[in-house]
Amino acid sequence: MEVKYIQEPTGEEVRKVPKWSATSERILEVIKTKRSVSTAELSRITGYKLGTISAQISILRRMGLIENVHLRVGSSPVTESFNLNPNRQLTSNQFAKSEQDVEPYFKFNSICIYNEDILKIDAIEDSSIDLIVTSPPYDVDVKYENYDDSIPYGEYLEFSEKWLTRCYEFAKDDGRFCLNIPLDKNKGGQQSVCADITTIAKKVGWKYHATIIWNEQNISRRTAWGSWLSASAPFVIAPVEVIVVLYKKRWKKTSGSRKSDMTRDEFLEWTNAVWNFSGESKNKIGHPSPFPIELPRRCIKMFSFVGDLVLDPFLGSGTTMIACLQTNRKGIGVDIDKKYCELAVKRLKEHGIEQKKLIV
Repeated sequence: MEVKYIQEPTGEEVRKVPKWSATSERILEVIKTKRSVSTAELSRITGYKLGTISAQISILRRMGLIENVHLRVGSSPVTESFNLNPNRQLTSNQFAKSEQDVEPYFKFNSICIYNEDILKIDAIEDSSIDLIVTSPPYDVDVKYENYDDSIPYGEYLEFSEKWLTRCYEFAKDDGRFCLNIPLDKNKGGQQSVCADITTIAKKVGWKYHATIIWNEQNISRRTAWGSWLSASAPFVIAPVEVIVVLYKKRWKKTSGSRKSDMTRDEFLEWTNAVWNFSGESKNKIGHPSPFPIELPRRCIKMFSFVGDLVLDPFLGSGTTMIACLQTNRKGIGVDIDKKYCELAVKRLKEHGIEQKKLIV
């Protein structure tokens, strides 16, 4: 992607942009000096990972400092270069990072929900999250209220890199990440979703630990066969999803209460990386793509201590927060759609959040 410098932001514009920092300033200064520079060169000069570069470029775009000139997404990684308008200069006070007070959509004791965009939210502190559990959009044309789940696959991967970068920034050094995604997909063309997103996560900085196979036991729902009873062009579809387990800098967890709440039987069953339990009904829950509470419950008990802080950046129907409620963890849920925030609050109340004393 090639972009060019448009204008200098006002101090007010800077204050409205999340995560403006010395990193943003450094990247902008390199672009100004080089006039035309690729993301790879920016990474080499600054020492920042490509995921960090991508996230900061997104901030500079939102500030109106740069605009796209060219974008190439194909079998190779996205390439970017940038041009700046020499007639603009930034004043030093405009580089100051400004934290905005964002009111949560819902907060009760240690469960907090934000009706925000995970790429823009400024209410979550960096290096504060013990565990992230989420199931992001799959790019399989699920009918969400405020998200297009059928964008070109290259754009989907670019979006994935941006939110994976934000999550990396939020995690503690011994923070973990349980990422529920498809193994692959056929809708809109065959794509190796798990392999591609795992590769991007590692590029951002996440380290790989394991992959858990979730056998949803839903093969009866299958309708796409390709060439029926013919070797011409059959579809091969695995009726499973995966939970990719990642960590930030070190796998051994030393922060937190160090109090675990797994039983012996749970530990023996869950360390076998094939999990067998059914999916959740979208009609029952009122969300187009919910996961069952058993998924976040297992991840939370296995990969965090009692009292740890858990984040779900794509909250949806609120299942991860319900699991936090049930396992005595603190929780932050973020969703761009107000309707889903309302649904999450409704379900939390149905599960007794107002009667349960949580960790403060």
